[in-house]
Amino acid sequence: MNIMNLMQLKEAWGVFKENHPKFPLFLNAASKNGLKEGSVVEITITPPEGKSITTNIKIKESDLKLFDQLKSAFK
Repeated sequence: MNIMNLMQLKEAWGVFKENHPKFPLFLNAASKNGLKEGSVVEITITPPEGKSITTNIKIKESDLKLFDQLKSAFK
């Protein structure tokens, strides 16, 4: 990833945080209180039409390392 892409991504994250201020707080709380190896993260998407889809992942040690790298990049 080049520096320009990283800058654009950081800017997009700033806009996302403005649009959804509670979500970064949720991520912060999850990383401090419950996100550890073996945790299950479930995501549900419900479009306006109403038919939801759901998936989940079991967190691995490598995932936690990636999350730490991302946190450092967006401070």
